Order: sequence, then C-alpha cells, then structure tokens
Amino acid sequence: MSLSRRKFLAFGAGAAAASTGLSGCGSRSSLGGSDELSMWTWVGSVNDDLIGQAEKAIPGHDGLRLSMTRIGSNYKTKVLTSLAGKSLVPDIVAINDDVATYFPNADQFHDLFELGAKERESEFLPWKWKLGVTPDNKMMAYPMDTGPTALFYRTDVFSKAGIDIDPAAVAGLAPDWDTYIALGKKVKQAVPGSSITDNINSIFAYRMAQQPKRYMTEDGQYIGDQDHVREAFDLAIRVVKEGLSANAQDGSTDADAVVTNGKLVAFNAAVWWAQLGPKNAAPKTKGLWRVTAAPGGAGNRGGSFLGITKYCKNPEAAFAFISWLESAKNQAQAFLDPVLFPSTPASYTDSRLAAPDPFFGGQKIVEVFAESATKYPGAYFSPYDSIIGAPISAELVNVEVAGKSPDQAWNDAQHQVERELTRAGAI
Repeated sequence: MSLSRRKFLAFGAGAAAASTGLSGCGSRSSLGGSDELSMWTWVGSVNDDLIGQAEKAIPGHDGLRLSMTRIGSNYKTKVLTSLAGKSLVPDIVAINDDVATYFPNADQFHDLFELGAKERESEFLPWKWKLGVTPDNKMMAYPMDTGPTALFYRTDVFSKAGIDIDPAAVAGLAPDWDTYIALGKKVKQAVPGSSITDNINSIFAYRMAQQPKRYMTEDGQYIGDQDHVREAFDLAIRVVKEGLSANAQDGSTDADAVVTNGKLVAFNAAVWWAQLGPKNAAPKTKGLWRVTAAPGGAGNRGGSFLGITKYCKNPEAAFAFISWLESAKNQAQAFLDPVLFPSTPASYTDSRLAAPDPFFGGQKIVEVFAESATKYPGAYFSPYDSIIGAPISAELVNVEVAGKSPDQAWNDAQHQVERELTRAGAI
C-alpha cells in the first residue's frame, strides 16, 4: 500500500478534523490573562517544583507568570477540540509520544525553529529531536522525556536457576531474543511458573521499539506487512508457545498481580516501568531487582513534547520557558520526580541521576538506560501508527487468549489494517 505525500498530509488533516469536530469557526484567542502564559498537561508530566518557580515568574520575563492546568482524562481530545474552536486555546501544550498525529494540525503551532530552537539542538538526543519535526521540516514540538528500554530481572529467582546475577553476565547470556528465550526456559525449569513477559503484546511492542523502521515510510508507503513487523509478530507468538508469558493482558487486574506475586521474573521494559512495576506493585522486593542491556539491542517506548500554539500571547517568552524547563539541569530534576528520563545526554552524569538506587540493590541503573537512550537508532512514527498497530495487537491477543492460528491472525490483521486505512481515505 502507498499514498502520495499530498494525500498523506491531506488525510491527516481530515482525520483530525473528523475526530474532533473541526469546523474552522470561532475567534482566535488564547487562554488566560495578559500577564500569564497558560499551559495544559496531564498528571505526572512535569516537576512540581520547577512549575512552582514559573508560576511566580517566567524565567527572564518577570512580568509574566505560568498558569498550568493538569487535565486528568481525555487529554488529547480536549487539546484538539480547543484548537478546533480557535478560542480559549492554551499558550503551551504538552504532547505525548503520539506527536506525529498532531502534525496535520501543525499550522496551529509555532515553528520553534523560528523562535531559536536550532541553537538548542546539540543539547538533545538526535533521534528525539527529529520526532518533533514535521515532514515539511517545521519544528512543532520540543523534546521532553524519553523511554529507553532495558531488561529488568529478579536476582533471587535467577540465583535459584544457577545464573550469575551480575548485570554484565546476564547481558552476555541474553544478547538477543533467541538467547533470552533460552534463558527464560532455564529459569522456568528451576522455578516453575516463572515468566519473562506479562503478555504477548509486550514482546511485540518492545521488539518493535528496537526497530529502525515501523509501519510507514516518510513518503507515505505502508510497510507494516514487511518482514521486520512479521518477525516481531512471530517472536511474540514464540514466547507464548514456549510457555514464558504470564498471560496478564493490558488493563486487567492481573497486570500488577504478576509482579506482586513474583510470577514475572524478567521483563524487557521502558525506564518508567521501574516505578509503575516493581516499586509500585512489589515494594517488598526491594533490593532483589537489577537492570541490564535488553536482548535485541537498545529501544525506546514513550516520551513527550511541548508545543507553543499559534494563539500564544508571547511566543518568545513561551519558548524561553520551555527551553528553561527542558534544560539538562532541569531534566535531571524531573527524573527524580516524576521519574521522567531526560532527552538531554548532559543530564546523565548529573550526580542526582548517577546515585545508586537502593531498590535495585544499589545499582546505578541510569547508566544502563543512558546507554540505551544514546544507542537507540530512532524510527519514523507516522500519524497512522495507532490505527495500524491496533489490529495487529488485537490479533496477537487472539493468538494468546483464544489459540488462533498465527498465520490466520497475521492475515486478518493485515486485512483489517487495509480496511482501516481505506476507510480513512489513506489508500
């Protein structure tokens, strides 16, 4: 499947309009008073102390202060609806890792290159920087955090299986997915019931997170039916067939339970899982976890951005604020709370990040994630990734839960993708 660049961009704009009721009407106005810059974000996306400073005065702009609103649900819908109405639009908006889905609305954001962003480029991971730039070379979104991946594992369980628990040794035993599966089988033989993933989709997602390409090319060609996607699809099924999945589907009550009860003893996951997984669901396992390089190489899942809308009262001040907020020094502070992994490599040697983590037995886990972040090759994310990925994920669940034939599941997923892209007018 392929589509022209013109059709590619035109569809994106149409899809955004259809999903949010874009009508083009309404007066242009920004949210908040003349002495403040308004900002929308979601809970857990920024450091409260830094925001508190800006709420008193925007750095370098004493006559302005920040007014921030944390939106608890339906965040993206509310942002796009606000843009559609062109009235009471926030000056600054946070954007999640689905930044490409905002590209069709790029004309409603300032080009950050025109505000001086180019001078800051060397401070950031190149692949992260590129994700905020539209296919037309407009910088719509400024880097915030990232989601580098690594292998988490339980040292007590690995010891029972006779495995050297040193992180370097574990990385040497499982440099790729084949050896990781072999390692998982060894652990399960020694400790029955052990799993190396929570569910089938995690294997697929984290394997795809390591790939230098995903579902679309930048010129609009569909490549989600090619070998690199099928390889990740088959790998996920293989882990299930080997009995190494906990079959704890996303959103179920089992998702945390398999961490709490010790069934999930190893997991290739993003840095944020350290907090959401073992620290939250299994606090009594403090000291028993370690982190090492992931099988299959460096990867990334997650990470957010900041955009300045065209309705902003003072774009220069807004850019001064976001560039201050996302400086290496302040990103290091944001890693401490709310655990946002920096997109600025200079942060990785900050003493606040380099400290040993007691939960992980005193290991300096940031070193592992920093290496993953810098080695990750980067990949192109298209505005269509979510509608392409959903049918594939659904069919993988059908394989794990209902025992569907892998070949039939793959074919059905591809047919569904074609239907969705056709319905959207993309092909």
